[in-house]
Amino acid sequence: MGERPVFTLGQLAAALGLPLEGDAARTVTGVAALETAGPHDIAFVTDARHRDSALASRAGAFLAPPELSGLPAPVLRAPSPRLAVVDLLRLFHPLAPASPGIAASAVVAPGARVAASASIGALAVVEAGAVIGERVRVHPLAYVGAGAEVGDDSVLHPHSVLGERVRIGRRVVVHAGAVLGADGFGFVYDGTQHRKMPQVGTVRIEDDVEIGANVTIDRATLGETVVRRGTKIDNLVMVAHNVEIGEDCIVAAQAGVAGSSRLGKGVILLGQAGVADHVTVGDGAVLAAQAGISQDVPAGEKLFGTWARPMVQARRIWIAESELPELVRRVRALERRLAEVEGRLDKDADPR
Repeated sequence: MGERPVFTLGQLAAALGLPLEGDAARTVTGVAALETAGPHDIAFVTDARHRDSALASRAGAFLAPPELSGLPAPVLRAPSPRLAVVDLLRLFHPLAPASPGIAASAVVAPGARVAASASIGALAVVEAGAVIGERVRVHPLAYVGAGAEVGDDSVLHPHSVLGERVRIGRRVVVHAGAVLGADGFGFVYDGTQHRKMPQVGTVRIEDDVEIGANVTIDRATLGETVVRRGTKIDNLVMVAHNVEIGEDCIVAAQAGVAGSSRLGKGVILLGQAGVADHVTVGDGAVLAAQAGISQDVPAGEKLFGTWARPMVQARRIWIAESELPELVRRVRALERRLAEVEGRLDKDADPR
């Protein structure tokens, strides 16, 4: 590892394009959380909820929104601290450059095309007809199947797999253990056995997509399974055959999308949400954690529960469930009182 970078606050302000309040000559050697920061660290504060933690922090400087005043150290003012932290962390933790070339133990088949600026790591495999673009980094033990294409500046981490004819765009990141292009889950029962439906389609990943560790995106039966530009997929997500995921979606860990479903632009699937087959989820819809969807979802809808209901209704039901024991006790008490009243009425009505 190289030496830790050192910046003055003045240099950070210039690099980030942010105004500085305080000593421009103060040096900073790292970024840290409010609770652990020391006098040579800069810490970030997203909003006033964290004011008390900031006041108690030992940080030597802060990245904070304009409205948060009274901090005990120099401040870089950012309208959106979370966005500014992206650039701040890159300054202190720059990506290690890859050395172009093909490792001696890598296997690159005749007929594969690898750009001179690409890096192919040890024991990686690139099959015949594959195309590896400019500045692509194929980490050790990754696999690129026959006829697959990897766009410029993309990264394949160790043990990631691109099946044959899978295409990924530019600046795509595929994390360790992800499998793109396994067969879709298609079988037809003939009365005695499940016969496999040939999965002869492929997978297409557009530009600026990030795919987490151990994600599986199945190839289409026919045509393509598609993930569109800018979508981010968390670890352990399952995307089935012939699914289309729209632009700028967020799909959190352990979510699953069944075959031939469609997610519109900007859809959010939180942890363990599930979408049944042949369902369309409209633009901007949000499926809360463990939501289960079996019908089309209108654009902008927010759903919760299994099977999912409108979020406000689901919360009312959730609250009511906690009151069920008391409600049952009260109903039984009312039933006893009603029986007593009916008994007295029966006696009063008896002519004897």
